[in-house]
Amino acid sequence: MNSILFFNSSAAYRVRIALGLKGLDYRIVPVDLLKKGGGEQRDAAYLDRNPAGLVPVLVDDRHVLTQSLAIIEYLDEVYRTPPLLPPDPVGRARVRALALSIAADIHPLNNLRVLRRLAHDLQIEKPARDDWYRHWVMVGFQALEAHLRSSDTGRCCHGDDPGLADCCLIPQVHNARRLQVDMAAYPNIERIAVYCGDLPAFRAAHPDVQPDAHPQVKRQDVRPGAG
Repeated sequence: MNSILFFNSSAAYRVRIALGLKGLDYRIVPVDLLKKGGGEQRDAAYLDRNPAGLVPVLVDDRHVLTQSLAIIEYLDEVYRTPPLLPPDPVGRARVRALALSIAADIHPLNNLRVLRRLAHDLQIEKPARDDWYRHWVMVGFQALEAHLRSSDTGRCCHGDDPGLADCCLIPQVHNARRLQVDMAAYPNIERIAVYCGDLPAFRAAHPDVQPDAHPQVKRQDVRPGAG
């Protein structure tokens, strides 16, 4: 199994967590989104696999899969233990809603191509870009925090075992901390992030320990990847 990833992509981070939770062996194929010229995701060979030019891509046998949530659900259906979704329809709907509130509502407004557009095409200075980032994270986290005030929430987003929603939450919290979002305003999110962040699958998936991490790039200057 090959995973085409970028170390600091939120979407790739999600998939690394899921692969770790499943205990699956995989080979990382790095794609450098920061390479001069717009990144390796624009190369013709990469676009043949993913015309959207986003990460991650998962190659399992001859199957080429894209979009992080679709990849994680594929992994959950093919490699069934431990499950990343609850057994009941209502629980699965809740977990998917939590995951989508991050992957669909927060992340798209703050990914690399959006921030590049703000910086290079619209000439918006870094302080204003960072304010844009924090604003949309805080809007999303306020709603997510309210959803987590539920008896269905345990040590993790749903119950006591990490699943799909936690795979999405921890990368977004990582980015929020780098951009100095005040996490004290979101005690449930912070509590879950601290608990999950200490689990082996989450530690192994952290951007700073990936083989393609950019040691010469300051973390606060690297924005999340797309996908």
